[in-house]
Amino acid sequence: MQTIQDTLTSQLIEREERYNAHNYHPLPVVLERGSGVYVWDVEGKKYFDFLSAYSANNQGHCHPEITRVFIEQAQKLTLTSRAFHSSLLGEFAEYITGYFGYQKVLPMNTGAEAVETALKLARKWGYMKKGIAENEAVIIVCGDNFHGRTINIISFSTDPSSTDGFGPFTPGYQIIPYNDVNALAEVLKNKNVCAFMVEPIQGEAGVVVPTEGYLRTCYEMCKAANVLFIADEIQTGLARTGKMLAIDHEDIKADI
Repeated sequence: MQTIQDTLTSQLIEREERYNAHNYHPLPVVLERGSGVYVWDVEGKKYFDFLSAYSANNQGHCHPEITRVFIEQAQKLTLTSRAFHSSLLGEFAEYITGYFGYQKVLPMNTGAEAVETALKLARKWGYMKKGIAENEAVIIVCGDNFHGRTINIISFSTDPSSTDGFGPFTPGYQIIPYNDVNALAEVLKNKNVCAFMVEPIQGEAGVVVPTEGYLRTCYEMCKAANVLFIADEIQTGLARTGKMLAIDHEDIKADI
């Protein structure tokens, strides 16, 4: 009889743990293939994929139309750096901005990269448009947040496991409790605040849904204080909550 010690799963996990950095602690399942909402492990066991790659794989696995277009493009042109124009970038940008109703889009590879860019954009706006003195911009964030794992982003994390051993950290952030409009009102009195960044629903904190009206109130308070409202929709966007964006539930439009 085959034991857990000599299964293909255990062999593959042992090899991965031997050579790969231990930055994650996944479940003892080794996936091999997928189709639609299902995935199969190397032992042939079938699962529902309820994680969807932290929402990045909303379309499911191996969607035939996406696979067809992927192969077609891969046989035509592998990569166009931004040192050149692309025959399709303009078409993509026009489609996406129209789809979400925004003026501009900046494609990103990862969520952390998107957050970093949003923070840079907010600071630049604060200096160029709001008139904040150079290097004095403040960005408000919420406790128990998860926006990524870069040094800058973990600088405003309240999770010790995200910060332990990685200091010193980046200044310029004010942390307030999530779902607390009074705390936001107090910090907005600071004229050096350029932005408030918030997850419409907190994910890593345990799927924390704010009080109804919280996001709209925060949005209106930011508008009154001439502060940008940034919604981190990396986990909640693209209909994950039943609307195209989670902030659509409160009929607001984030600045970023």
